[in-house]
Amino acid sequence: MTGDKNASEPVALIMVSALEHYSYCPRQFALIHIEQSYDENIFTLRGSAEHERVDVEYSALSAGVRVESSLPIWSERLGLIGKADIVEFRDDVPYPVEYKHGPRRMGVHADMQLCAQAVCLEEMFGCVVPKGAVYHCASHRRREVLFADELRKRVESSVLLVRTMIEKGETPQPVNDRRCDNCSMIDLCLPHAVGEPRRLRRLAKAMFYPGDE
Repeated sequence: MTGDKNASEPVALIMVSALEHYSYCPRQFALIHIEQSYDENIFTLRGSAEHERVDVEYSALSAGVRVESSLPIWSERLGLIGKADIVEFRDDVPYPVEYKHGPRRMGVHADMQLCAQAVCLEEMFGCVVPKGAVYHCASHRRREVLFADELRKRVESSVLLVRTMIEKGETPQPVNDRRCDNCSMIDLCLPHAVGEPRRLRRLAKAMFYPGDE
């Protein structure tokens, strides 16, 4: 893999799914992909159950459309690697479909992951992939995503930022906002404690000086 460095220099391979984690929360990304920490909650368990349907590799033909499930994908240019849940080939043009359990309001983060899949498929098959879809398991509906220039640029800039974080091995401080409430990493991240310096100082003071007010 060459990525953005000299071809003789190895680069860290980035999982396509990591771009969604980074888009949602850089600290979540670092905990999972740098510190190798992970935890489960009801949302991730539901998501895992839904993904079991597409985690088995198979090929099929439906209404003249070739369908590939759990298709390995990669981009040597960006140093990306991963698997696409579903890729439909419409007139030989790949159309990636990503399965998501979460709510539709999380769309921007899923769009990043889906667009990264398109970038990989373009490099692999030598064609333009203009659009794909996110399949929302809860509603059993697809939401089509157009891979506009702005989204593509965001993917490429995120790859550079993610690679820099990996190379430095740095984990950002928690932010403690609404994103934390349903995050599977909340017990490992401890945003309410670490993300509130004043509260942390009060707790430390109470611990070492219990008689002080």
